[in-house]
Amino acid sequence: MDKVRWGVIGAGGIADRRTLPGMLLAANARLTAVMVVDAGRADRLRIKYGAAKAYTDSAALVADPEVDAVYIASPVVYHYEQTMQAIAAGKHVLVEKPIALTVEEGRAVSEAAKTKGVLAGAGFMMRFHSFHRRMKDLVAQGRLGTVVSVRTQLSCWYPEIEGAWRQKKALSGGGALMDMAVHCVDLIQYVLGSKVVSVAALAGTRVFSYEVEDSGTLLMRTESGAYCTVEAYFTIPDSAARGRFEVYGTGGSMLAEGTIGQDHAGRLELLLSDSGKGYDPVQARANVASRELELEAGNLYTREIESFSASIREGKPVEVPLDDALQVQSVVEAAYESARTQKFIRPAQLS
Repeated sequence: MDKVRWGVIGAGGIADRRTLPGMLLAANARLTAVMVVDAGRADRLRIKYGAAKAYTDSAALVADPEVDAVYIASPVVYHYEQTMQAIAAGKHVLVEKPIALTVEEGRAVSEAAKTKGVLAGAGFMMRFHSFHRRMKDLVAQGRLGTVVSVRTQLSCWYPEIEGAWRQKKALSGGGALMDMAVHCVDLIQYVLGSKVVSVAALAGTRVFSYEVEDSGTLLMRTESGAYCTVEAYFTIPDSAARGRFEVYGTGGSMLAEGTIGQDHAGRLELLLSDSGKGYDPVQARANVASRELELEAGNLYTREIESFSASIREGKPVEVPLDDALQVQSVVEAAYESARTQKFIRPAQLS
């Protein structure tokens, strides 16, 4: 197989803004078909991206013998049915997060993919950011000593919009936590190489009037003992948000800014400190210099598509397997339970 032939279900929205432009840059992938329910829009997308075919029905796209893999970016309520369609047709499938409305539905999808023998992955493209990979390497090398504290932020301004499926729980599964906190939880676990074992949360609709939460903060503990916070808000203007990712250890710290988002951008500052000097009652901080690391060129979505395509062509393990997304979703489901009961909750995937 020279290039993996892709079909895209739900080719509007994030696919149109990000994934399709990224796919066109992938060296080992080729766009074959697009699908949205509106025929006129489907054909416009076909022309825009040079696809051979346009569909208005997901079942027809997955039945196309010239499609090897399917990327699904439709509203969450359709993920289960469409992913199951793709698997039943023997297609490899990459599905946006969350992979289904519930962890229970997601487990069924994962088992179906394993039974059918097709590859299945989740759309956590932020793992492909050069700085996040560098942060993971630095932690694994022990450069920060024992990691004790992590803080992440992902927010946007998302007011009431008529017909917006993300603002309806039956279509999205949740609000700021399900849509954005999942990225932060995944990045924390990815960088630390340690899963969340306990979570507490505050979540609610504080500014807007739609039914899903527009604000949420998580407090988590990982297997390694690190205490972590996640801030996910639909209520902060985009220009005011910094998208910070902070990691603190007994040997130093990392501060990334502008890396948690849809662009391969931002900055990463590394500070290493000698923690063996003993207690300093003055707590001097000015005499320790940090250094800013250099960002490699790249596109998150191109890297994501190239990675999954390489798994298909070369038999490499999927970098973001479906089960990883299920575990992250179980953390968010535990967060909802914590917000409801005002208790710490152990995620179901770890029980």
